[in-house]
Amino acid sequence: MASAISLDTKTLKASPVYPPKITSVKALVESTDFSLPSFYTFTHNLHDELISDDPEDSIPIIDISLLVSGTPEEQSQVIHQLNKACSDWGCFMVINHGVSESLTKAMIASFQEFFDLPEEEKEEFQGSHVMDPIRCGTGFNPSINKANLWRDFLKCVAHPEFHSPNKPAGFSEIALEFSKRNREVVTVLLKAISKSLGLEESYINKAANFELGLQLLAANYYPACPEPEKAIGIPSHYDHGLLTILVNNGVSGLQVKHKEKWFNVNIHPNTLFVQVADHLEILSNGKYKSIAHRALVNNRATRMSIALAHGPSLDTVIRPAPELADNESHPPAYVELTYREFLELQQTGKLRSKFRLNSEQSKAS
Repeated sequence: MASAISLDTKTLKASPVYPPKITSVKALVESTDFSLPSFYTFTHNLHDELISDDPEDSIPIIDISLLVSGTPEEQSQVIHQLNKACSDWGCFMVINHGVSESLTKAMIASFQEFFDLPEEEKEEFQGSHVMDPIRCGTGFNPSINKANLWRDFLKCVAHPEFHSPNKPAGFSEIALEFSKRNREVVTVLLKAISKSLGLEESYINKAANFELGLQLLAANYYPACPEPEKAIGIPSHYDHGLLTILVNNGVSGLQVKHKEKWFNVNIHPNTLFVQVADHLEILSNGKYKSIAHRALVNNRATRMSIALAHGPSLDTVIRPAPELADNESHPPAYVELTYREFLELQQTGKLRSKFRLNSEQSKAS
């Protein structure tokens, strides 16, 4: 997801020039014709990396309607498909999910209206802390990022309490309905994923205290870039939480890493793209892997993606399920933190990798 993220900083070598105050990439692009400013430039050439569009090795597709109304045999088959998708890929497409295409289009249009607001109106919703319920801004965090990211964003906490900007008109109502419908999809998926791990259907729900689980609704806005080969929307990262749902405005740019190759992800209309996130990897003790992904930019059209990150409750510590952790052959492999602690450490760059604290933090804890 392109929400709060843990960055693969080894691949990022950027200009040391720190940026001036920029309220949004959108405003920068609209202000004048220009070449790419140095503080957006990466020396790492993304396009030298191996890209695959192999049709024989494609992202799995899950028909979620069969989990709800299919025969026992069909349900069993989909659970097996989920097991394979989560262990082999760390992501999958979901069809027949019940989130209407009209609602998704309305959500995309409402986010576009928000990004089209005057800069001074959007500044009302700027936040500085990862736990702020509404945060609007552009892509630079000096604790994590080595250069500016070519994106603007809006992030809202949608559950357990719903928060939303009070503009544009109608945004809040659409966002609430969109968040609820997608949360229903994730609830069904988590039950099936529990069973795919050989656990009770309700195991993940209970272990994560999912009824009070954090849901983040976020939009990332990537204007057309004059030199896309030198910039990045969001570099390689992993999402926090259990599952992330993604949709977009029809403009491609998302890539996922599978078997050391980057795959272009084309999300078809009325399809949800679902990614395994860090805390599902922890709960499965590494059986299911959160997936590295990144957002590229282009010089042709503005891209927008909408992500819904679904995690545990903030005060919950996610541990490997006892049935999946054997102290001899498969010992628990992850540091124990509350979800809140994980998010705060991630925001400050103190997570050395996905799940290990850096040495200074380890000594302090």
